[in-house]
Amino acid sequence: MLKLGIAGLAVLMALMVYLDAVVTRKFEGRKWAIPAKVYAQPLELYAGLRLDPELLQLQLRRQGYQPVKQVGRPGTYSRENNRFHIYIRGFRFPDGRESSRQVIAIFRNGMLAALGDTAGRDVPVTRLDPQLMGSISPATHEDRILVRLDQTPQYLVQTLVTVEDRDFYDHWGLSFKGIARAMFANVKAGGIVQGGSTLTQQLVKNFFLSNERTLARKAEEALMSLLLEMHYSKDEILETYLNEVYLGQQGQRAIHGFALASQFYFARPLQELDLSRVALLVAIVKGPSWYNPRRYPERALERRNLVLDMLVEHGVVTASEANRAKGRPLGVVPVERLQANAFPAYIDLVKRQLRTDYQDKDLASEGLRIFTNMNPVVQHQAQESLARKLKQLDRKGKPPLEGAIVVTDARTGDVQAVVGGRDPGFAGFNRALDARRPIGSLIKPAVYLTALMRPEQYTLATLINDAPVSVKLANGQLWEPGNFDRKTHGQVPLYQALAKSYNLATAQLGMDVGVDQVVKTLRSMGLSGQVNTYPSLLLGSLDLSPLEVAAMYQTLASGGYRVPLRAINAVLDAQGNPLRHYSLAVEQVFPASSMALIRYAMQEAMRNGTGKSAYRTISNSVSLAGKTGTSDEQRDSWFAGFSRDTLAVAWLGYDDNAPTHLTGGTGALRVWTDLMRQRPLKSLPKASGDNIHWITVDEKTGLIGSQSCSQSRVLPFVKGSEPKGRAACAGEEKDSVVDWFRALFE
Repeated sequence: MLKLGIAGLAVLMALMVYLDAVVTRKFEGRKWAIPAKVYAQPLELYAGLRLDPELLQLQLRRQGYQPVKQVGRPGTYSRENNRFHIYIRGFRFPDGRESSRQVIAIFRNGMLAALGDTAGRDVPVTRLDPQLMGSISPATHEDRILVRLDQTPQYLVQTLVTVEDRDFYDHWGLSFKGIARAMFANVKAGGIVQGGSTLTQQLVKNFFLSNERTLARKAEEALMSLLLEMHYSKDEILETYLNEVYLGQQGQRAIHGFALASQFYFARPLQELDLSRVALLVAIVKGPSWYNPRRYPERALERRNLVLDMLVEHGVVTASEANRAKGRPLGVVPVERLQANAFPAYIDLVKRQLRTDYQDKDLASEGLRIFTNMNPVVQHQAQESLARKLKQLDRKGKPPLEGAIVVTDARTGDVQAVVGGRDPGFAGFNRALDARRPIGSLIKPAVYLTALMRPEQYTLATLINDAPVSVKLANGQLWEPGNFDRKTHGQVPLYQALAKSYNLATAQLGMDVGVDQVVKTLRSMGLSGQVNTYPSLLLGSLDLSPLEVAAMYQTLASGGYRVPLRAINAVLDAQGNPLRHYSLAVEQVFPASSMALIRYAMQEAMRNGTGKSAYRTISNSVSLAGKTGTSDEQRDSWFAGFSRDTLAVAWLGYDDNAPTHLTGGTGALRVWTDLMRQRPLKSLPKASGDNIHWITVDEKTGLIGSQSCSQSRVLPFVKGSEPKGRAACAGEEKDSVVDWFRALFE
């Protein structure tokens, strides 16, 4: 017996040494794989901002701001007609921390007319804390937001200890009093109504062990609980518990910790919870599935009220405080309001851009804070526009149309919105990034820009022959394109050939300047990857994704500067220290004079060409540039266009590549227009500069014309490329004779 006792003691000591190493190694090391958190661009408020007050209220709700009658704490707001009183939360931005502050915002005629503080002083500019877009989670699908003990709301610790482990501050990991109390309660109730595990034991079970119900595992749990209490303070153990405890499930995503649970159930930070919501979270600890407040609100309400009664019984709160809390609803937001990974298409782009600098395991485990350029207002508008127009364009007996949108800042290349399909919350095939489809006439600006970079040879007034084209290919076949209207239009000015999207004129021009030179232009615009230099390239036999199209058109929108598209602004580590700032990179690749001309032709496409229907909705006081695109048999409908500040690309089609029976003008343009009409657009400037001259030309001959003649047009020219001769338009000579006789008799 003695030998057996000594042997058993030796085994126990060896086990204790082993378990001690396990406990200290994990507890003192990196406890969790913390997902990277992805944030949207903060909404900036300033007097003069064009913003619908309804959109501001919608954004406040999305970010968990609570409507109240009297604003008294961060994360709340009140509204009286067009007057908002907002208590903005403090936040650590990449450029420094900003404290919480109260502002008064007054709207008039769809504009933020005045912004001030509660003392009546003007506030030049302020910004809301950024919206959490989602996270990049580890393979375990666990998610959590870490919180320190001193960041918890009033009552949370007291409520948790009162309900789950009343003797927490008095025991050494095991509470025999608690076990006895639980046994008595269970016998009295005739079933298991109360557990005897301490918070330390619960933490050990969740943190180190499995859910296996065996005597050996229970013994191991007890030993590890004692070791944990020997090495660490109560506050360290409690803080770890607050971040570890399992509190719910969203698909494959496991909700761990009170901070994330607060966002998951209430869409607001943990620090902003009142007594009723604190009580509900603690109530859920007993059984997240059984007391799921979304599926079983009655059970959750009953358990919450029981928790409040326990707080009164042990003197944590008064009966009146508990009764007020009981009178409040559960306050759980619908699943649709949850912001976790609500923008999978944009986060997909973020991941791809981050992989150039970070490994996947770092993104999913190091707790990085990623600040993006997604504008939540623009993203919402893009999603709504696509969904609304697709619903209108769906055809009976046909599968639902699909689509994608990419929106950027036309000046900086910041990606403001990415919509990967008609269901923006679906984390599946991302059409904005991966649907590579023939772009059709979207390629034509590159053809005409190639020509206009030779001002000694081509101007906007140069006549292009819109006549049949026949090219013998290397395989002996003939390439014989046709116009969409199946007509020819003879000699047409270059700008009009682009505005009207004439295929034959474009093919003639492209063959004249050389397909290889057009490819060179495409490369300068930002095209990467393999390109086949067949003549059909001139009319859009090139497969690109909406994002790739946006990258090319960004060069046109920025005035000839190649600006790489940027989804990410900055990356911070878990402690808020800056790791990388993604600064603006600009390279001039086209002369300003050539860009002035091509943009004029694309503006004409909006005024009098294939994009003119946009002005039925958008004010004609706003000068826009754009181009429609339609692939063979109308399988793809495209539109890409921009104002001075906003570029948007829209694509519509079927996933199985079936014909849509939509052109770029009847499909994608409608989506684009619906989005752009909601934006505070700035007009493109008139072509100007020392190297640009405006000349009246005769459109029939391309020579200098008379302003009194109906076939004359004022066009911009690069200095030195102006027409050399003068044309007489029809009726001009007759008018001169009449004028001579009139002058004679006067």
